[in-house]
Amino acid sequence: MATISSVPAGGSTPPRRSVLLNPGPVVVHPEVRAALSWPDVCHRESEALDAMTRVRAKATAVCGGDERHTSVLLAGSGTAALEAAFSSVVPPDGKVLVLDNGNYGDRVHRIVSVHGIAEEHLEFGWTNPIDPDAVDRALAADPAITHVGLVHHETSTGMLNPLRAIGEVVAGHGRSLVVDGISSVGAEEFDMTEDHVDWLVGTANKCLEGLPGTSFVCGRRDALDALADVPARTFYLDLHGHHVAQDRVGAPLFTPAVQVLFAFERALDLVLAEGVRARAARYRDLASRLRAGFAERGFEFLLPEEHRAGSVTNLRVPHGIDYADLHDALKEEGFVVYGVQARLGQVFRVANMGQLDPSTPEDFLAALDRALERLGAVKASA
Repeated sequence: MATISSVPAGGSTPPRRSVLLNPGPVVVHPEVRAALSWPDVCHRESEALDAMTRVRAKATAVCGGDERHTSVLLAGSGTAALEAAFSSVVPPDGKVLVLDNGNYGDRVHRIVSVHGIAEEHLEFGWTNPIDPDAVDRALAADPAITHVGLVHHETSTGMLNPLRAIGEVVAGHGRSLVVDGISSVGAEEFDMTEDHVDWLVGTANKCLEGLPGTSFVCGRRDALDALADVPARTFYLDLHGHHVAQDRVGAPLFTPAVQVLFAFERALDLVLAEGVRARAARYRDLASRLRAGFAERGFEFLLPEEHRAGSVTNLRVPHGIDYADLHDALKEEGFVVYGVQARLGQVFRVANMGQLDPSTPEDFLAALDRALERLGAVKASA
């Protein structure tokens, strides 16, 4: 029988540090990482409970909420919060209009389907923007629709969908808008009221520059209270149950990721100090310098400029090489990029989220040149 001392210590050596140019998790500020060293704390003690209350308020502020709004924290990835939202806010006789123009729009469709919720699935194609006029027509044609699901930043293509225009259409029909802001909160300015967002889903480890393990749903307090009348479809992801525990009892419903919560608070402090508008400008500057370099090298962009978000660029892999080889060559250079779903073909993503050095675009482009040369690729501009 093996003893603890005989168990091999595989994986105990950290990998070489890489610059993460994938769309989350991201490179975080040293103060965020240092917050993980907070002493061991029981999640039912005042230190953790007070932090939970502060984090909820700060997340709400970043989302553009006011005193009428609050946030509900969940231990899990952004998908956990997304499932909590859709499985909790739609009543048994409700129906969701799912707006789908990418992998994450399709994920909303799959979440709704798993829970047996009535749905109208409106597909636009993976490289096409969502058309507010089409949304208007769909809502006018079906009065049974109660909720609309929208992915704000569809990172599978790099598409930034027109949030405010869609919000105005949904509000004009008196329906409720549920927004997946997982890849946009922190990099795009939100105003819960002016954008007509009823429910906003976010996560710590993307543009809020925290660490994986905590996500949240922001909404109006009265709407969260009203969920008492909606039968729960899940046990762990019951949004109303978490709201009551956090907002009224002042304690988590289940054990949160305590150390990650402290790190998330530091990340929220940093984004509030920087300002969402300033962070968006920082990201756009990085993206513009990367994109200028890609254009100079003859790369083909997946989307036209007017549809791209400011934090992710999707590019077609040069002819004659494979994405996996390009990924590995870049990782040898110290940079991690990200692939896409197979239906888009040989496409890869370069994100500029997180605490990146100002020199990152130029450093990455130089590494890209070296990687392409080793792989034998010929620049399209040559």
